[in-house]
Amino acid sequence: MKYVEMLIESPFLKEYLRNKLEENGIKVIAAGTPMEGIAKMRNFAPDLIILDFSIGKQSLMELLKLKKDNINTVRTPVIILTEIIDQRHLVELASFNVKNVFTKPMKVDALFAALSKLLQMSFRVDHTHSIMEVTVNENIIFIEIANGLNEDKIDLLHFKIDELFALYRIRVPKVIIMLSDIRLNNTNAVDNLHKLLQVVFKASKAAKNCVKILTKDNHIQNFIREQKEYSKIEVVEKLQSAIEYLLEVNGSTYASKEIAELIESKLHQAKPNQETEAAPVKSDVENKLINFELGEDSMKGSRIAVVDDDFIIQELIKNTFEKTGAIINTFSDGREFLAVIDTWEFDLVFLDINMPIVGGFDVLSVIKGRNIRYPIIILSSVNTRDAMVKAIQMGVKSYLIKPLKPEDILRKSIEILKANF
Repeated sequence: MKYVEMLIESPFLKEYLRNKLEENGIKVIAAGTPMEGIAKMRNFAPDLIILDFSIGKQSLMELLKLKKDNINTVRTPVIILTEIIDQRHLVELASFNVKNVFTKPMKVDALFAALSKLLQMSFRVDHTHSIMEVTVNENIIFIEIANGLNEDKIDLLHFKIDELFALYRIRVPKVIIMLSDIRLNNTNAVDNLHKLLQVVFKASKAAKNCVKILTKDNHIQNFIREQKEYSKIEVVEKLQSAIEYLLEVNGSTYASKEIAELIESKLHQAKPNQETEAAPVKSDVENKLINFELGEDSMKGSRIAVVDDDFIIQELIKNTFEKTGAIINTFSDGREFLAVIDTWEFDLVFLDINMPIVGGFDVLSVIKGRNIRYPIIILSSVNTRDAMVKAIQMGVKSYLIKPLKPEDILRKSIEILKANF
């Protein structure tokens, strides 16, 4: 029997990997702290160690040094999972037999390809091309799927929903599933659509009339309407009516038309090469609620850029992160920001589109041209919808609609910086 030791911060990621490994006959040794990880490493001599960089660089390096000094584990390969890592850390890790470093959100197929190689065993992976994104706006979970239905990503969806429910503390579950370029052309696709809906209901615990499906495909529309168990699910071709109904549940004040048009435009811009990972499958959210204060604590040392010509917005974001220990750098236009991107590193960028001199689109073009992969949150007023759509076409995936609220800024930042799936 193969043994894999895991020291992973997220209970959702930990549970997903445990399930997948145990399904393949692998014994999982889970550690809750670096000290426990060291003790278990000595006792079990695992075949592979999976470590989450989120436990802290110092703790991780201490564990790796002890592993290297132990004759039973010196040759044990290591996989590192991390939100972000620079070249200096990669060079440092190489001497500890770290074989792979995967940045989050996690790409499942690449991870299991590495596991297959290191453990010398095969894992069944669904290679169906699929783009899946899961986000929260106004306490509605938006699930965007394009190009195909991938069984592994559907499995992951349960855990992703759990993660977002825990972060946003959603009390009235509401879900919109947006399907683009999905074909029910074989039994496997039909089965996966059924599985998708079952996972959504199980994970979200939403009432069927609080789940809406956006699709223009007649076969999918007919499939949903013909299934008795899905009879209360509304299938729509336009988002606005679905969002209006769901927003009324909590009496939201956001303009449904603007939100609908933004998200629908984003969905229709999905490209086959814009592969993004989403995901999750089985856990009791009530027992694993993410502590919002812990999420704030985890941002200590994160470097955040605020690129906005509005001084009030700059101060609002600075004050929002004041107690988190994050490092905030403000820039009054795109020219100031572009002057430092070759020498400064950022974990997250808040970017206003409409600025004098050098605007947000110019910034996006330079970043894209230099292949810089900053996570970017666009700051938008509802009267700049066309600009938002253009930004989405340029690859931006996250946005906040003004006026901004501190709690929305924090939750969206934690969602991006701490995303596991």
